[in-house]
Amino acid sequence: MITETAVTENAPAKINLALHVRARRSDGYHELETLFAFVTDGDTVTLAPGPLSLAITGPFSAGLSGEGDNLVLRAARAFAAAFDRPESGTFTLDKHLPVASGIGGGSADAAAALRALARANAIATDDPRLFEIAAALGSDIPACLLGRTAIGRGRGERLVPLDGPTGMPVLLVNPGVAVSTAAVFKAWDGLDLGPMPDGEALHVALDARNDLEPSARRLAPEIDGVLALLSVGDPLLARMSGSGATCFALYATVADRAAAAERIRAAQPGYWCLETALA
Repeated sequence: MITETAVTENAPAKINLALHVRARRSDGYHELETLFAFVTDGDTVTLAPGPLSLAITGPFSAGLSGEGDNLVLRAARAFAAAFDRPESGTFTLDKHLPVASGIGGGSADAAAALRALARANAIATDDPRLFEIAAALGSDIPACLLGRTAIGRGRGERLVPLDGPTGMPVLLVNPGVAVSTAAVFKAWDGLDLGPMPDGEALHVALDARNDLEPSARRLAPEIDGVLALLSVGDPLLARMSGSGATCFALYATVADRAAAAERIRAAQPGYWCLETALA
């Protein structure tokens, strides 16, 4: 690495404000239309000079303790190959997002690692080669690398940035259930319910849907309870993110969000709740 000091990158949670599944593809993926957004909180990835390694800290580190080849390390190896650099970098992942929860934790971590490596090697963070690496590693990673509100098509890697409702209060809630993305997609009913509408990001979100919600709710009935709790108090929108099980609600005011969080923590003290805002 060129830099001799540590580099820290945020890995904010991703939410799918909407997710339309249009068709199964012959390559095993699905044709999607999704509205990506990001919040102001999440994991952090720190890169320091040294041999390639990864240490995981934070409240959700145990969920990754048995993982042999974390996406951060895969991103580092792919970066080294693409930019003709040695495989190096001592990474620390501070894990604050639940694992396998539909908010792009692993994808956000990989994207943060790519940004950190780019900064450490004096490479622009919008270099097209970074997005090629991201797309090869996972469908959500290009969006996490971009890190802003965008429409995603194809597998989600074809991105069109949009202006989003920055600063809007958001509450994320997870019932403590890990949901397999592959299982949720496999359980999708195969019905194309139509394209995503055009317009401003918030209007698109309000007029759209998440086509994976029914199959995820069948696999993880706990999602029903989360959505029921989030729907109390008249939020602007309450919906599941991605393939679940994390759900979100958008609010007009911070006070509305705080009241919802207090109510949910009282009713379900074991649930993970994050009071945050759209980035």
